Amino acid sequence: MKTVLLLSLLLCAAFAAPAEDKAASEAAVMELKEDLAAGPGLVSEEGADPESRFNFCPSGWFNYNSRCFKFINKVLNWYNAEEHCNRLRGHLASVNGPQEYEVLQKMTQEAGHDQAWLGGFNLQGRWMWMDSQGFSFTRPPSYSSSSACMYLLSSSSNGRRSTNCGSHLRFICSVNPFGC
Repeated sequence: MKTVLLLSLLLCAAFAAPAEDKAASEAAVMELKEDLAAGPGLVSEEGADPESRFNFCPSGWFNYNSRCFKFINKVLNWYNAEEHCNRLRGHLASVNGPQEYEVLQKMTQEAGHDQAWLGGFNLQGRWMWMDSQGFSFTRPPSYSSSSACMYLLSSSSNGRRSTNCGSHLRFICSVNPFGC
């Protein structure tokens, strides 16, 4: 029941747009500057869709399928990782198919890591994405009440796993450059 309550609160917080105070805004700007200083996207754009030559993503983000992705090399729990992505005007990454999943696996590998949080979570036995994308995997990760948050495992073709949301992992954010 605690998990359901926490996830419900998280969903409410994700859809609410609270006003930030000046100190919180300055902290978010500093974090964004740190992320941008980390360098350009980690994956080459070869093989990306033809629209990639018209890249509308922020500097340091990788464009794929009309969305922008960034591997964040900070170790946070799932909730704090989602909050970090929210400050960057996005969410933890959702995955819209096998090719997109392979791109995210490659980003994780090229960053020198094997695991990264994704935006998938289980609420009362149903898998969902934080950014409200449709959940299209035919075989979602295994689920137990203590393992409600999804992470990517880059060394496996079916590398979606779930674990305790309080675990600390690096993560992938995504933004829609055309979103409101």
